[in-house]
Amino acid sequence: QVQLVESGGGVVQAGGSLRLSCAAFGRTFSNYAMAWFRQAPGKEREFVAGIDWSGGSTLYADSVKGRFTISRDNAKNTVWLQMNSLKPEDTAVYYCAPGGSGWYSSKEYEYRYWGPGTQVTVSS
Repeated sequence: QVQLVESGGGVVQAGGSLRLSCAAFGRTFSNYAMAWFRQAPGKEREFVAGIDWSGGSTLYADSVKGRFTISRDNAKNTVWLQMNSLKPEDTAVYYCAPGGSGWYSSKEYEYRYWGPGTQVTVSS
């Protein structure tokens, strides 16, 4: 059984920054890619960023490229999402998810386990 615990969400003004954390338990963390998704009210969950098992390769949605950075520490079973220059349209519940292999995917259906999410609200 995989357990995921996201934290770090909150309310921030436009232009501000937040750092989300996700701790993963229950499987060998270093064997798997990790990803962040988000879901805004009334919208489908969408891919935000992914990182491979080693941390050496990353992928970002066009909407966050250059503003968000995903990173991981396999010794701490933790993945982070540093979010800078936040915009009101970044408001959503953010979820982390482990991939099915060491390589990330932007496809939601390829992720089996999800954390409860953490709310990010960006005010204008």
